[in-house]
Amino acid sequence: MDSVHDLGGVEGFGPIPIEADEPVFHETWEGRVLGCRFLMGFWGRWNIDANRHSLEQLPPGDYLTMSYYEKWAAGVVNLSVEKGLITRDEVRTGQPAAESERMTPPVDAAGLLAFLPKGRPSSREIDAASAFGVGDRVRTARHMHSGHTRLPRYLRDRVGEIILHHGAHVFPDVSATMAGDAPQHLYAVRFDGGEIWGDEAEPGHSVTADLWESYLVSAA
Repeated sequence: MDSVHDLGGVEGFGPIPIEADEPVFHETWEGRVLGCRFLMGFWGRWNIDANRHSLEQLPPGDYLTMSYYEKWAAGVVNLSVEKGLITRDEVRTGQPAAESERMTPPVDAAGLLAFLPKGRPSSREIDAASAFGVGDRVRTARHMHSGHTRLPRYLRDRVGEIILHHGAHVFPDVSATMAGDAPQHLYAVRFDGGEIWGDEAEPGHSVTADLWESYLVSAA
């Protein structure tokens, strides 16, 4: 999805601030947002790709002014309302609606702690043979659809070299719509800095991105 969230290679936003000895959370509420996001996901109404897409769908003005965890909070509220888990009035008042059905959460603290180290693996087995191998030169797609995608704008219509084949993994473009895994082969593709930034690139610099097979065509 091409929107304000896709800022890779976009000039005019200033340097990225780097905070020395940055804490995991700056405020207590940030840790609570992280926990809420994990716990709400256990209802099974969305997945990690739909989660990411919820952030891409935030209004541009909100996305550019919110902090990292403010975006996470807004995204999980929007998803929870969309999937019928809560209402806007419940968010506004901080109280459950009188007519709402009380439901037992699908996971407890022990279940969450058991989940965190392993997560939900995205690797899959598929019958289709990989179209590319290590060392192949490939060109990325020039245009993408309007939904969720993991091919950033700054890597569109660029030529790179495959340096690793990860096997087949869940395809996020389809997974974000909750229409299934639609697994594809996934590759690590290295792009020379000059291919991305032209003559302004520093010599010897490169960018490596994990990209799905349908994003690529042969550049041989």
